[in-house]
Amino acid sequence: MSVTSAAKPSLFGDRQRWGLVRADALKLLRQLPERSVDAVVTDPPYGIGFAEQSWDSGRMTVGAEFQQWAMSWAGELRRVLKPGAHLVAFGAPRTVHRLTTGIEDAGLEVRDLLLWLYGSGMVKGRHFSGHRSTLLKPSYEPVVLARAPLDGTTPATLQRWGTGALNAGEAGLRDDLRGTNRPGRWPANVGLVHRQRCEPQGCSASCPVATLDEHAGREVSRYFYAAKASGEERDAGLDDLTKTTTHVLRRGGDRERANVHPTVKPLSVMRWLIRLCVPPGGVVLDPFAGSGSTGCAALLEGRQFLGIEREVAYVEIARRRLAHWADA
Repeated sequence: MSVTSAAKPSLFGDRQRWGLVRADALKLLRQLPERSVDAVVTDPPYGIGFAEQSWDSGRMTVGAEFQQWAMSWAGELRRVLKPGAHLVAFGAPRTVHRLTTGIEDAGLEVRDLLLWLYGSGMVKGRHFSGHRSTLLKPSYEPVVLARAPLDGTTPATLQRWGTGALNAGEAGLRDDLRGTNRPGRWPANVGLVHRQRCEPQGCSASCPVATLDEHAGREVSRYFYAAKASGEERDAGLDDLTKTTTHVLRRGGDRERANVHPTVKPLSVMRWLIRLCVPPGGVVLDPFAGSGSTGCAALLEGRQFLGIEREVAYVEIARRRLAHWADA
């Protein structure tokens, strides 16, 4: 895929399997050719002023303006997506309604709302005497699943473009922690994550997977299981980058990290979404690439990747991670 403007921004990658562009997404998306992308999998800013990050604050924290902003980039994505291609976008519980409406107002069809469940979230609100707080402990993230308009019927779109339907068979449930495939288990719209301390021989205390199975009295086959992003996974390929001291909320302390992005998604979750929504060998676009998790997952699943990221520090991290996983 090429950028059509004469004034091209910095582009990294092997130009065959992956590319990463340092640019503002809204500006660069206008330069991409129409109907050129097989799917979009992205983790955009949530509009909640997360951790006082500049890219998640300012005008976007206002509900209606955040919705308008979401509609602006979703409209460009509708143009570059092939007919019937899917858009997957992570959101926050308190702004996902604005995200969903913005995507819908841009002309994409909202198909589902997936839930990514985890047990390791930390309360980020203010605390007061008497065990009072302004927020509850977060234990899930919503994921909007939308689809570009079809080219006629779904069968016709599948035949002409290879898009329009989910890869349910390829995304069949797998227990990534234990490394076993579970053929025949239809993927559901809820994902459940193990705790980091879980091991193949058994789960740690308070693991949501084990807790749910215990209450159900059996292994609950409606859920796909994935592992949280470990420190090794976050920093893979970043050995020559200077580590920075960052505060880890869920561990209640500081840690030295090369990957300083605060919202790194686990590759196991991203790989499942890639398998589900991107045709085999297809091109997946992430206009808010961050530290590159979507692209790393795409490469591991045999897809092509194009990422756009504005923040200089994250571009440097993402390109190194992508190069690492491209050779994995």
